[in-house]
Amino acid sequence: MVAVDDDGRFSFGENWLSFLEHLDERRIAEAERSLQSLCGLERLDGKRFLDIGSGSGLSSLAARRLGATVHSFDYDIQSVSGTRKLKDRFFPHDASWTVEQGSVLDSSYMARLGDYDVVYSWGVLHHTGAMYDAIRNAAPCVNHRGLFVFALYRKTRLCRWWTIEKRWYAKASPHAQKLARSVFISLLRLEFPTKGRSFEAYVKNYSGARGMDFMTDVHDWMGGYPYESVAPAQVDNLMHELKFVHVRSNVKPYTLGFFGSGCDEYVYQRAAP
Repeated sequence: MVAVDDDGRFSFGENWLSFLEHLDERRIAEAERSLQSLCGLERLDGKRFLDIGSGSGLSSLAARRLGATVHSFDYDIQSVSGTRKLKDRFFPHDASWTVEQGSVLDSSYMARLGDYDVVYSWGVLHHTGAMYDAIRNAAPCVNHRGLFVFALYRKTRLCRWWTIEKRWYAKASPHAQKLARSVFISLLRLEFPTKGRSFEAYVKNYSGARGMDFMTDVHDWMGGYPYESVAPAQVDNLMHELKFVHVRSNVKPYTLGFFGSGCDEYVYQRAAP
């Protein structure tokens, strides 16, 4: 089970169901390109792919379209529903893609899953309420020489403040949430010109980031509770402890975190015995 009562959790699945209403081929193609880049593989034919915290199901869909046999699971029942809807839309009655509810913090459940060539969890493990336990539970699912591909929030000086904000936002009324998003976006819009960037262009091209949607991600960022963050050095220490070797990572520059930190992406490979 998760380490935080469900009453305090953000409705991740509800947000992903809304996202699926706008999913198109362009976003799917971007998700495929992102997955290819992270894994360092053009195709996943013959690979077993585990999607921990499948959310909308977009990454699972990308993996399946690239040829992998996919197992998707999520703790949030609405996320499970969204992933199933996506599977039924693109791969109905496909035995090579299974979807179910489960928790990465349930060690018995994780042990039953077996091992995979690619274990993938983008922006999920830091929302469990027990991030380090989640990583340790996921690691044994990576087979010999397999890849562990994941993304975690980068630690900043303002992470404690964001924890408070997210706890409030997750329980706030839809009206209060809308006002909070408006304030956040207005401040973000003011910040862009100071760095010589166009806010409008950023939003227009946002789907280039894994096929995601700007407003969906703002809602997810502001409400994503439970919330934890981690520095790259801490990740590397843990992964070496778990007998993995670093393959590649996309690590953001350290910031104060006024607008959040975003996710650092990591790829590790199980070390040879």
